[in-house]
Amino acid sequence: MSGGNWKEMFNAAVEGDLGLVEYHVKSGVDVNYAHPEFLSTPLVAAILAGQEPVARYLLMSGANPNLPSEFDGATPMQAARRAGLSTLEEELLRSGATPLPPSTGGTSWLDNWWSGLWGGRFARGKN
Repeated sequence: MSGGNWKEMFNAAVEGDLGLVEYHVKSGVDVNYAHPEFLSTPLVAAILAGQEPVARYLLMSGANPNLPSEFDGATPMQAARRAGLSTLEEELLRSGATPLPPSTGGTSWLDNWWSGLWGGRFARGKN
């Protein structure tokens, strides 16, 4: 990480500050790194926060569409499904993400756990 700050980029991704994310990516911050204090990838974090423009930029900048985020217990596809971002799911597929089985319309125990943990804070339209 030569010229940028990964933690600042990560927080900017969650907050939707695309300009700051772009700055750090152009400064050499690794978009596929998961800091040991966070155990989360910027792509999955941005998706779960509903920050589609940031997630798209990270994908275009080389973010791995199959790289799981340990803290979130999700791949980018699982995060997009969890966040209800179907157009982003399609873009992830075009970027080489492994497809998920079709949604049954119900919520899984993991989705219920996630919502309980964060109080729906990252649900689409509630951030």
